[in-house]
Order: sequence, then structure tokens, then C-alpha cells
Amino acid sequence: MSQKPAILTPDPWQSLQGLTQARVALGRAGVSLPTREVLGFSTAHAQARDAVHLALDVNGLAEELQEDGFQTLAVRSQAPDRATYLRRPDYGRRLDPACSAQLADPGQNRWPQPRRLALVVADGLSALATRRHTRAFLAALKAYLPDLPSQPLVIATQARVALGDEIGHWLGAEQVVVLIGERPGLSSPDSLGLYLTAGPRPGLTDAQRNCISNVRPEGLPYAAAARKLAFLIEGARRLGRTGVDLKDDSDAPALVAPEAAPALAAPLSPPSFSTLNL
Repeated sequence: MSQKPAILTPDPWQSLQGLTQARVALGRAGVSLPTREVLGFSTAHAQARDAVHLALDVNGLAEELQEDGFQTLAVRSQAPDRATYLRRPDYGRRLDPACSAQLADPGQNRWPQPRRLALVVADGLSALATRRHTRAFLAALKAYLPDLPSQPLVIATQARVALGDEIGHWLGAEQVVVLIGERPGLSSPDSLGLYLTAGPRPGLTDAQRNCISNVRPEGLPYAAAARKLAFLIEGARRLGRTGVDLKDDSDAPALVAPEAAPALAAPLSPPSFSTLNL
């Protein structure tokens, strides 16, 4: 008695599935994808769309960060709602005028001078990423910047990356780091991006900032991302600028973990560091 042919034809590259979350070696059923893969793709697409439209729980995030010692302030961009934000990226790059006045008013913000580093926690295109990863990432960053909670932390909604330039400018910060939800992918609806800019002010371009992408447990782990960012912060302080002139050499063999590193000393190339004082 002859055997029935297999419904699914396996892919010879199936061993690669253990190395990536990308959709590779899916096999086929006849001339089509297997039903489970089609359904999985539809689910991932729906999750990505949901992440784009999800609102950031500002109050819940603020409460968690305050428990960790941060003083927070909430601002918004000129985009009045999510639909406008998605249609008009330029609105997401500028502060609402009332928020600009609030940041510029010394009586409205409680952070001491000098302000070495301003933190902007922004919803971006995935509030899901911001809500899931901000607290854990900042905890990892404090291993390198113990006095981080003394610096300004602003939670921004309907925000694009460049909104951090204006926030940092009004706060008089030497550098600004924007933690923002990245555009969702079909395997990563919750990817967090980090953008560092020295001398923040309106009108800067992406060539004048450094980016660390895909921060999440399934991508770049919190500890590794914190290490890279601390390296860039110190490099920007020494160089006086960020962007194309500031290179990420944080994986060079000379660098060591914070618990084993010597104290920050004279400038080296690449620098060694343990903890950085803001």
C-alpha cells in the first residue's frame, strides 16, 4: 500500500530558525505557505498595528519611575491626537507652546543645576516598547550613572525623536537622551530606541545624534545597551559633540564591566570607565 505524500514540504534551511526571529525556512504546502505561517503573519501584523495606536500610560509609568527616585514631568508635542501625529510627523517634533513655557519656567521644574543629561521618555511609534522597557533599562544605566535620578526626566507623548532637542534646550541640558518606541516590525512590536544628542536645540538633524536600536530582551539586552550608552555619553562629553563624529567603540577589548573597571581617569582612546558622575 503506497504512502500518502507529506502535506508540508520542509525547508532545507530550517536549522536557521534557532538563530533568528525573522521568518525564514517556513516550508510550504503545495505552492503556498503553511496555514499556521499565514495565520502567524496576520497576528504579527495586527500586533504591529496595535502597537502604533496604543496610548502610553503616562501616570502608571511616572509612578514607577518615581518609586525609583526620579522626578518626572509630562509634556506633549503639537500633535493634538494620534491620528494627527501619524499624518504630520513635523507636529511631533515640536513642543506644545504651553509645555515649552513650563520647561522654561524655573519655578515649574525642580531639578538642580547644572543639568548634564536630560532624559526624555517618549511614546514614539510603539508606546508598548516604552512602557515595557524604560524602567528596566534605566535601572541598568544607573550601574554607570549612579546619580542619574538627580537629572531631569520628561515623559513626552505624541513625540518624535527631535522633540528631545527642544526639551533639552529649554532645560539647559548639556546632553539629551531620548528613549522612544521604534516603528514596530513583524517580529518586534516592542523595540526601544535610544538617541543621544549633545548641545540639544531645535533644528538639529539625525547626523548630529547617535542611535542605539532594538533594546529589548529578545534584541539588545538592557545591560549591553546601558553600557553602550554610557560609553557614548562619556565620549560626547570629551569630544563636545555627538553624531557622525562620535564612534561607538564600546565593544573594544579595553573596556570592562562596571564592577571590575578602574575609576574614570585621564582621556583614553577608547576610554575605560566604571561609573560616570553627572
